[in-house]
Amino acid sequence: MFKHPKESQVTITELMLPSHSNFSGKIHGGHILNLMDQIAFACASKHSRHYCVTASVNRVDFLNPIEVGELVTLKASVNYTGRTSMVVGLRVEAENIQTGVVKHCNSSYFTMVAKDDNGKNAKVPGLIIDSVESVRRFARSIARQEQAKKRSSKFKASEFELDDYLDILKSQNAKVTL
Repeated sequence: MFKHPKESQVTITELMLPSHSNFSGKIHGGHILNLMDQIAFACASKHSRHYCVTASVNRVDFLNPIEVGELVTLKASVNYTGRTSMVVGLRVEAENIQTGVVKHCNSSYFTMVAKDDNGKNAKVPGLIIDSVESVRRFARSIARQEQAKKRSSKFKASEFELDDYLDILKSQNAKVTL
């Protein structure tokens, strides 16, 4: 079975309240991450028709601060499907309701895994790819997976070569006292 990404896209908009802010009046990054996790869950569950769990989050860079009183819109779409996992692409935008100015605040990719009623991994429907953009998104997810595998093996304790990194540390804000 295959499904089109449009069938599971989810968008939510929420007003940012003072209770969501830090002492400088900016919205807590943790609050935004919580909203991102919720929408990734909703999108993945809608696609798979199963309960889904977050397996990983690929880099979240906070590009612009979000102010109290702004409307935050989160958009989620399935970009990739494996056998039991999906990569959900997320975009976060904030809108000043007085000026109408919209700013991109961050984007990220959540890997979600579908679970059956017994908590076992469940097979997910494949993705219908019918545009250059959807090919780009699917291929980008494959490339990110390959990069993650290389990163994790390179720094595994049994594979780590100390001498390869001591020179790099000399130019950093660190003092090596081995």
